[in-house]
Amino acid sequence: MAREFPIERMRNFGIVAHVDAGKTTTSERILFYTGMTHKLGEVHDGASVTDWMEQERERGITITAAAISCNWSKTLVEDRKDKSQMYNFNIIDTPGHIDFTAEVKRSMRVLDGAIVVFDGAAGVEPQTETNWGYADEAGVPRICFVNKMDKLGADFDMAVKSIEDRLSRKAVRIQIPIGAENDMSGVIDLITMKAYRFGGEMGIVVTEEEIPENLLAEAKKWRGELIERVVEHDDALMEAYLGGEEPTLENLKNTLRKAVLANEIFPIMTGTALQNIGVQLVLDAVVDYLPAPTDLPPVQGVDPKNEEVTLERLPSDDEPFCALAFKLQDDKFVGQLAFFRVYSGVVKSGSYILNASTGNKERIGRLVRLQADKRTEIEEVYAGEIAAAVGIKEVQTSNTFCDEKSPIILEQIVFPEPVVAVRVEPKTKNDQEKMGVALKRLSDEDPTFKVSTDEETLETIIAGMGELHLDIIVDRMKREFGVEANIGQPQVAYRETIQRGAEAEHKYVKQSGGRGQYGHVKIRIKPLEPLAEDATVPKNVTREDHFEFINSIKGGVIPQEYIPAVMKGCKEAMTRGFVAGYKMEDVSVELFDGSYHDVDSSEIAFKLAGIHAFKEAAQKANAVILEPVMKVEVRTPDEYMGDINGNISSKRGLVEASEELGGKTIVNAKVPLSEMFGYTNTLRSMTQGRASMTMEFDHYEVVPPNVAEDIKKARGVRDTAGA
Repeated sequence: MAREFPIERMRNFGIVAHVDAGKTTTSERILFYTGMTHKLGEVHDGASVTDWMEQERERGITITAAAISCNWSKTLVEDRKDKSQMYNFNIIDTPGHIDFTAEVKRSMRVLDGAIVVFDGAAGVEPQTETNWGYADEAGVPRICFVNKMDKLGADFDMAVKSIEDRLSRKAVRIQIPIGAENDMSGVIDLITMKAYRFGGEMGIVVTEEEIPENLLAEAKKWRGELIERVVEHDDALMEAYLGGEEPTLENLKNTLRKAVLANEIFPIMTGTALQNIGVQLVLDAVVDYLPAPTDLPPVQGVDPKNEEVTLERLPSDDEPFCALAFKLQDDKFVGQLAFFRVYSGVVKSGSYILNASTGNKERIGRLVRLQADKRTEIEEVYAGEIAAAVGIKEVQTSNTFCDEKSPIILEQIVFPEPVVAVRVEPKTKNDQEKMGVALKRLSDEDPTFKVSTDEETLETIIAGMGELHLDIIVDRMKREFGVEANIGQPQVAYRETIQRGAEAEHKYVKQSGGRGQYGHVKIRIKPLEPLAEDATVPKNVTREDHFEFINSIKGGVIPQEYIPAVMKGCKEAMTRGFVAGYKMEDVSVELFDGSYHDVDSSEIAFKLAGIHAFKEAAQKANAVILEPVMKVEVRTPDEYMGDINGNISSKRGLVEASEELGGKTIVNAKVPLSEMFGYTNTLRSMTQGRASMTMEFDHYEVVPPNVAEDIKKARGVRDTAGA
């Protein structure tokens, strides 16, 4: 079976935005216009295709990234059924709520481009900034779509200014709206200098006409700015333009495409998905300006046998197979689905592949292409495509699939750590058995959801990115796995760290007849410094997230085979903490001396020596508790500013800035998470329901001494010395 579309006519892109910017409505229009659906499902009716989970339809928000595959012919092409004019789109509609940020982060990793959707009355909102940052990290080219221009208070100029001020000065408008609010009736394209109206059923009939006389001067002004910004990226065009020659339409589009692919320009478009205005032209812009897999540099990875050797794969069917598993999803009909993006080569249903991350050989039972919750079985997946595999036994998010004859490991996706935890207990013995299975599957699906057991009480603790995140998890346990559970109060995920260096020595000796145990270590610990961007890690240093181990043993005073056991002991000691029993992080440990016994030394003896030495050093190193501090944004009418600022200060918060945007005042603050539970209700009662807030994790910070004492009391810790 041959490839349906050449790789040059493929586009993999995501739709990202803040909550309620109209992302899913835009996705529904795309499905309708590309012929994937014949009836529009609306978010407010709970009938959208991409929001297919029950919880998504009830709450009107997107929780999981939904993958859609569809085809598109450009809007004004005469024969839109001509296969040679069509493009294949793989689209991921991502969540906007901060609690499901992992879905956006992992999607960015496998997408080649993104449409960033903005609310025309609100401009840039906090989660848009976070998503934009993820796109910057991944180097993903973007198109901005200022949506909801029919909404009361919609203001295109304000939205553009907020994009320029808060996201990037490289954003430039390539369209302007015809009217706003109730008068929104079409868009003007500044490249073709034509007006476009959308009529017929659901705006399916697009007509091109001359620009209305009253908007011609404004269109010429913004076209002039667009041309100036585009010609900067081509010396010949710039020279001709300075000589009074305007670029041709073809030259303008080609140069704009190059600039967009290089992340030097972010085109701004406009419309209203709900009123069916502008969406088709955004799809045309995806074809014109977002990259095909062949426009990107080869994907890079490392050799599993020697991680210092860098390997690369070209986006071609002729290269060895290589793909990244970016999402797992439990399916009640087929079991676990592993979503993957193919970077090179071809994979067939029923074939064997290597999971380079685990070293296991796996058989792909079936391959499916996805239309949100519907699946089409396929025989082969080609370079550049996104699909899902059924039947892979051991797989985790970020694993690399490849040809076993040409192994490669691609860079892993790094996810944020959870900040909120709750205790969960099954209601019956029957629930207890099912709960273990449910939590394992849900944590496999979601890397920001963690499950652990309290060693003292043996209670199960689940941790996630926010209260809503954990609410959804518990709801899914009940609906999908039939598990009834009691849930405790939300708890903050505190951490511990040290503030100064210290040394310790421990000799673990046990003699009780027969072979004894002997392990002797001397260690230094100190706060872990961040690694400079261009720094290389020396061979004697093992560097992991929030932990570093330096092997400074000389002359074999401790044999090489026992050194990993010392590191393991230090890491284990860090999981228990020393102030209030919370996990410790950001510590550098140096093993610099010790001794061994020819007969009695063993790995377990050195591990235990490492645990005790670390504990002794930590007691001297001024260990402290860290708390998660959230970035909080409140949007409020001006008259409530004083109350809100005072309330934030009473919560140990710090107001950093405030600005006017879209007729409201935006307050930006940093507030400890422990003070923010239930804040939405407080804010509603304080402002008669007229203010709104969003928050996301920002950083960890040392808690004040009085708060530390309260935390220790709550944990049943009597003194600072130990837990």
